[in-house]
Amino acid sequence: MTETIEIQLKKGVLGLCVLALLNRADSYAYEIASRLSDAIGMGEGTIYPLMRRMQSDGQVETYLVESSSGPSRKYYRLTEAGRAALAAQTAEWSAFTTAVEAVLASDAPHIQEPTAQPEGTEQ
Repeated sequence: MTETIEIQLKKGVLGLCVLALLNRADSYAYEIASRLSDAIGMGEGTIYPLMRRMQSDGQVETYLVESSSGPSRKYYRLTEAGRAALAAQTAEWSAFTTAVEAVLASDAPHIQEPTAQPEGTEQ
């Protein structure tokens, strides 16, 4: 069964969304998952492997915060590499969405086929 475009788009921007959330404030994985579930409908199970990958890529680092109501919580924060990745991915997303919007716009010029050159002539 093929995935819908919505699922593919969500998976494609999930890392960017996590970086953007962590740029605003340090957070723990469940809180990130809850915010993304509310915002774009991504499930919690998708976040944990992504957070591990982002940590191994050096984009985020972790620290523990003690809790009076249970075990310590692992918080994530952006590293310099994470901030650089956020800037690069934000620019890529902006360029991509601008290009897609131009293609989808009803007033976008139509792509014209190249005109054929008469035989025996060169450009």
